Amino acid sequence: MASLGRKMLIDGEVENSNEGDVHYDFDLFVIGAGSGGVRAARFSAQSGAKVGICELPFHPISSEVVGGVGGTCVIRGCVPKKILVYGAAFGPELEDARNYGWELNERIDFNWKKLLHKKTEEIVRLNGIYKRLLSNAGVKLFEGEGRVVGPNEVEVTQLDGTKIIYSAKHILIATGSRAQRPAISGQELAITSDEALSLEELPKRAVILGGGYIAVEFASIWRGMGATVDLCFRKELPLRGFDDEMRAVVARNLEGRGIHMHPQTTLTELVKTEEGIKVRTDHGEELIADVVLFATGRAPNTKRLNLEAVGVELDKIGAIKVDEYSRTNIPSIWAIGDVTNRVNLTPVALMEGTCVAKTVFGGQPTKPDYVHIPCAVFCIPPLSVVGLTEEQAIEQANGELLVFTSSFNPMKNTISGRQEKTIMKLVVEAETDKVLGASMCGPDAPEIMQGIAIALKCGATKAQFDSTVGIHPSAAEEFVTMRSVTRRVDAAGKPRTNL
Repeated sequence: MASLGRKMLIDGEVENSNEGDVHYDFDLFVIGAGSGGVRAARFSAQSGAKVGICELPFHPISSEVVGGVGGTCVIRGCVPKKILVYGAAFGPELEDARNYGWELNERIDFNWKKLLHKKTEEIVRLNGIYKRLLSNAGVKLFEGEGRVVGPNEVEVTQLDGTKIIYSAKHILIATGSRAQRPAISGQELAITSDEALSLEELPKRAVILGGGYIAVEFASIWRGMGATVDLCFRKELPLRGFDDEMRAVVARNLEGRGIHMHPQTTLTELVKTEEGIKVRTDHGEELIADVVLFATGRAPNTKRLNLEAVGVELDKIGAIKVDEYSRTNIPSIWAIGDVTNRVNLTPVALMEGTCVAKTVFGGQPTKPDYVHIPCAVFCIPPLSVVGLTEEQAIEQANGELLVFTSSFNPMKNTISGRQEKTIMKLVVEAETDKVLGASMCGPDAPEIMQGIAIALKCGATKAQFDSTVGIHPSAAEEFVTMRSVTRRVDAAGKPRTNL
């Protein structure tokens, strides 16, 4: 039975319920057991709420009828992707090892099936861990498809097809997003990131359409494993939305590692032939591939949730509209993560889930804080950033900006002979000396940037960076030794970019 005496604080006001004699099966029912949903369920249960959660049965490749506890990140996203990135990085590292005295045979074989098996073992293990986390927190897990049938009712279609309706004082939607396919002739011949993580055979020739995280990461993965890779994207540079200077660095690195770059290019047709998939571009080029990957964005998973029938407002792409507390226009229904299309990152969904649990059941109304969210692109070498890009800083600032950059050959490369520089960058507001943004492209960038993010969250100034003693020898020490201004930018000029 729900704890009906519970009161919820929003903006310091107590929400008084007139439902004193209403009995619910659950205080909270969560649809979607990905990272955000599991976090919200666990933390709500730890606050004393009776919590139920439903999720589709496990499968590495998602569809409308399969998914799995752990969600996209754990099963068919960040985690398996990172495992493949580690695997791909060994190829170039083995080449680099020769100048460090390692006498390797000329032929080094790579066993894709072995890595694929180990990857699958790991995601199955993590799927089990997430189930245990829910169980240990006292959350009731239902395997099946959930849909909202009323402001306080969720219908779960179980694996045998039977439908059961559960009542809940609060409903949380955390169904994430799914990869989309562009409307290109022959699009059924292509794959998305889901299938790319579970291919039976490693492609020798790959064509990738897209310029975002997933596109450049898979370009690095397949190239590192020896494939020929063509990367086609609409803009002049990949990774739209990141700092333009760092985007150019990533593009240069990808090209330096042998990836064929096709800027300002899209695909018009895919045709199956005896040689492979024939790919035609809008420039009239023809490429032959074993695999064509569409990495052209993701869409919120809302189509089968029955939300419009219940009155939940969606935006034009189908994302759920929410307020600052992740609450929809229906007071009893909440939503977090990619399904709301705010900042689509796993740690952000975790933050939003924590905030909902605190707001609804912890007596601590808490808004997610989207300032200074660090992120990384796990291309090889990786890019990691926090805070404002130079372009964003110019857009938002009123006075002068100071830009500090450092470009150097990592110590490891001086022996291996690899010609690939690490680039670091700080954007500083001249008047306040406050560091507005930091970027790095080079080995270990994400590990370094997590620490930098704490500094920016605390409002660190450039003087505080400068007064910090570095760790030597390390790449990270460059962030506290950049003394000379690379350039001064008058934000009043507001130059624009459309790269």
